[in-house]
Amino acid sequence: MVLGRGKRRRRSQRGGGKRALSGCSMLWHSLLRVLRQRWHRYKYRFVPWIALNLSQNQRTLRYVPDNSKDKIIPDEDVLGAILKVFRALFINDFSRQTDILVLLPEAIKSEYQHSLVSHHPRTEKPVNRIQQQKLCQPGEVLFNTLGFSISRETSSLISAGKGVFVTRGFVPKGTVVSMYPGTVYQQHEPIFFQSIGNPFIFRCLDGMLIDGNDKGISKVVYRSCNGRDQLGPFKMSDCTWLTSEVQNPLAVGQYVNNCSNDKAANVCYQEFDVPELFPMELKQYLPNIMFSRDTRRKGDGLFLVIENWETGKHGFKTCFWSIQGQLLNVSVLGSSLKIINCRESASLHWSGVFSPGSSLCQRNHRF
Repeated sequence: MVLGRGKRRRRSQRGGGKRALSGCSMLWHSLLRVLRQRWHRYKYRFVPWIALNLSQNQRTLRYVPDNSKDKIIPDEDVLGAILKVFRALFINDFSRQTDILVLLPEAIKSEYQHSLVSHHPRTEKPVNRIQQQKLCQPGEVLFNTLGFSISRETSSLISAGKGVFVTRGFVPKGTVVSMYPGTVYQQHEPIFFQSIGNPFIFRCLDGMLIDGNDKGISKVVYRSCNGRDQLGPFKMSDCTWLTSEVQNPLAVGQYVNNCSNDKAANVCYQEFDVPELFPMELKQYLPNIMFSRDTRRKGDGLFLVIENWETGKHGFKTCFWSIQGQLLNVSVLGSSLKIINCRESASLHWSGVFSPGSSLCQRNHRF
């Protein structure tokens, strides 16, 4: 009986050892899987890996011969597009702009009031549309102004999180379709803690960084800077992109997915300097703010412009540029208000014409 019990104990110990080894093996495989996932996200920031792999996938590259030629459309067209959208948003919300209107010059105030006066079709008498005005959603205002609307939805790519889709209308080539929101940092300014585990930091051509993260420390920093710069009723930037109730429907550029081997890019980044004489009453819609208050608001515009968007797909963007032999990783680090434009007409990837159901993609490399 004693010997039998001893054999059973030894068998039990051997069985427990096998279970322990099996548990360790599963833990090891889980750890490797997590490390592999982290490496897959991090490798686009690792310059040696980028340099070795650029030539293997020309589809994700964008060649730019010179900094000054990194424009899909003229800056004047960009400014005209955002002013058109911002003025439409301001007029749509005119009844809530009382505090701002009191402080505006009479010429500007009368211009807005004149835009809200129409004539009765029979009596030809002027009618004030403010009392009859129906408040539209920002997406509806965008559709009425530029002929399309976009939204942030679940990406069509596996494990890609959110993406940007065209939900209504048609987006022709060379159209500004999105803005990259966030806090703008100069090269010497601290961003280490904000950058930890943050995939929304974008580096511009001049080395400035844009932190487009709408969560965590990044969110707190942006809100703090937004409150710091407010002048009475005049807000110097828009912070609603941090919430679900977005005031500027274009402020979704940080969620445009990178292109892949299967999904070509249909939009691309274009940097834009917001002019110093930008209308004060419209700054409330700019989704960017400088980290340092004493920094001149220069180079804080990054937009996505349509390259080519095919019907039924979503937007993809380019992550890397090579300019005169200098490699820039723009999907990881960024700095100013970025403009997303269409090169051709399509949905939001980095290339073509866009129609409802289309999504945006950006190219992974810029050359």
